[in-house]
Parts: sequence; structure tokens; C-alpha cells
Amino acid sequence: MFVIFTILEQKGLLCHTIMSFKSFFRELWEIKDGLSMKPKRGGEGRNWRSRTRSHIAPDEVPPQPEAVQQGQWANLPPELLLDIIRRVEESETSWPARTAVLFCASVCKSWRNITKEVVKTPEQCGRLTFPISLKQPGPRDSPIQCYVRRHRATSTYRLYSGLVPSENESDKLLLAAKRVRRATGTDFVISLVADDFSWIRSTYVGKLRSNFFGTKFTMYDTQQNNQSIRSIHANKQVSPRMSACNYTIGAISYELNVLRTRGPRRMHCAIHSIPVSCIQQGGNAPTPTSFTACVDNQCSPLPASKGKEPETDASSTCIQGAQIQDLGESLVLKNKAPRWHEQLRCWCLNFRGRVTVASVKNFQLVVDVDPALNVSVEEQEKIILQFGKIGKDIFTMDYRYPLSAFQAFAICLSSFDTKPACE
Repeated sequence: MFVIFTILEQKGLLCHTIMSFKSFFRELWEIKDGLSMKPKRGGEGRNWRSRTRSHIAPDEVPPQPEAVQQGQWANLPPELLLDIIRRVEESETSWPARTAVLFCASVCKSWRNITKEVVKTPEQCGRLTFPISLKQPGPRDSPIQCYVRRHRATSTYRLYSGLVPSENESDKLLLAAKRVRRATGTDFVISLVADDFSWIRSTYVGKLRSNFFGTKFTMYDTQQNNQSIRSIHANKQVSPRMSACNYTIGAISYELNVLRTRGPRRMHCAIHSIPVSCIQQGGNAPTPTSFTACVDNQCSPLPASKGKEPETDASSTCIQGAQIQDLGESLVLKNKAPRWHEQLRCWCLNFRGRVTVASVKNFQLVVDVDPALNVSVEEQEKIILQFGKIGKDIFTMDYRYPLSAFQAFAICLSSFDTKPACE
């Protein structure tokens, strides 16, 4: 607010608009409070169904909510609006203060378009703003630092933005995952919210699936480029009764260590959705700009049966990466080999203060490339993803280009699955 008033004062408009801005933000908060106070789905419906059919509803038109007057805000000069949003975006660099940027994008269409133009991708600015930022590559120079909190009672894992958990627990939730055991393996269903993991919801963003031994994992994403979607449609490889919302984007494998003679876990990650050329000179990783829906409305999932909760299993909606990927050779990551510390009598890695507790889950990933690809030594030694324990059920996760927050979170989830044959 102070930034907006300062800009308007410089433009000579403060005396006329200070009260209007106050009323505008008051209206936004009233709308938000009104939406949060809506009755939960099914509550009012159950009361209505409990009545007998002899009751007749009155023939009245329900009152329409009063429209918010946004014309004065939509008609602001584009130069002034661009200056306001740019200063707000530059001043609010961390959460929860960065919520002001989302408020600007929710005013009207013109504000939203300019906000999307001002806000850069994580690769460019190093900050997470919109939900789609979780599917975009991280910055090249410095990693984005997050932490994961494990809830054993509910088998859920939550990814937050920040160095370490804050005292008032007001950190920004980025992603959440729920562990679902199956007869042949384990699923980690990933969602944008912490209380809904149904794969038919718009908050569902992907999943991680393991084999029976917990040595091989497959990553699924709801995002796919338009060219791949068109090729699937043309080949008719999607059943009309299925929802084409899961695409294989990567695979994670852990080397067997039954005799426990080779030290810590050894893992390899092949990211099919990222070409290895992205780490070469002038290369770029794919950057989605919006969330994609299913390939066809006819392929939408069937509604849940009456009285049953929607299933979290999406096994029937998986499409193999070999059928949809045409990006060239995939990017492969491997864990950085630790060194044996004679005095401590344990394997050690330099986590630069971000990991403080020894754990079999701690790891660092670097690129695994063929020397013929002409990738610099500096790029080969750069740590792409770092994960480690700092307390009971609390872990840090730092990632950078070319991985996204979603891909990094899925890789880290694989370390939570039981691996008796790998350690």
C-alpha cells in the first residue's frame, strides 16, 4: 500500500485516490471473507434431501451478489498501472508479503495481464509467485531454498518456501503429497493444497509411483506440450473412457545393495521432459506458461459414485513417455559420491550448512553427461538438487535450473519410501 501511495503522490493523484484505494482493498477482503464463509459442499444438500418430496420450494429468484465497482481501477492509465505493479513486485520479494502481487492480479483483466507481464519466471527472477511457477525451471545462479515437513500420522509431506520453519508457522505452502500404499508398490499423490489429493480435482498436479521393492520410481505430470498432445490425438492411443492427465516425465532408480558393502544409496534420475541440451551453451529448458487440461472433454474422469469419496488412484490415466516425448536425449542426474571421514567414521558431503543431521536420505544430485556432449566441468559439478535432514521430520530441499519445484519435490519423495535392498 505504501508503495502504491508513493507512486500516486509522485503522479499528483494521492489526494483524490487515497480513500478509493482503501475502499477497494476493503471490498477485496469482503469478497475473500464471503467466499471463505460459504457452506461446505454437501452440507446444505443433505438437509434438503432429508425433507419429504411434498415440500414445494417458493418460486423466487435468488438475490444476486452485488457487483464490485472496478471500472475506476480498470481504466487507470497503462503507464501508471505498469509502474505501480512493477514497484509492488520489486518490493515484496518474500512470502507472505508477496501476496500483494496476487491481489494486483485478481483486480480485473487489465491488471492481471500487466501483472503477468511484470512477474518473471523463477529462472529469471529466482522467486515463486503463481502456481505455474512450480512447474517452471529454477534460477541458474543460486538455488531456491525450501523445506519439507513430514507428517507420519497422516502419511503426508508438505513443501514450504523458506530456509527453515518459522515460529508462527506462516510459511508459504508450495506443494503437498500423500503416500498411498498399493499391493504392488506405493504412490505419492502430489497436490497444490494440503487437504485434497483426489486426482480428479484441479489441484492435482502429478504423482510418483514405485515398484514393489522401492527401487524404481516413475514420475507423472499433468503438463505436456501441445505438439505432443496433438500427436497422441492423431495416433488415438488414449481410450475415450480414460482421462489423459498423467504423462510420464521421468524415472528414478536406486542401485541394489543387498550385502551393504557399497556405502550409501546410489540413485539415477532420468528426466524425459528435459533435454540434455538445456545445460549446454545457449540451451533452454521447457517452460510452461499455464496449466493444461485433459486432451479432450470426452476424456474427463467419471464422477464419483454417490456416497463415495473420489479415488486418489490414477493408474488408468498414465501415458508412457516414449509415446509423447520428442525432445532428444533426456537429462540424467546422479547422486554426488560422498567421501569417507576417518575421524567421524561415516560418509560425508558438504551441504554448506543446510543439512545438520546424518541420515540415509541425504543426497546431492549432479548431471551425468557423456563427455562427447561438450558440457563444461563447472556445469557438471554444479549441484542441481540437494536434500537433507535438519530435525525430526523436517528436511531442507534446494533446487536450481533446469529442475522445477514439482520435479525436485517428486525426486525427494522417492527417498521416503522403504528400500531394504538398497541400504
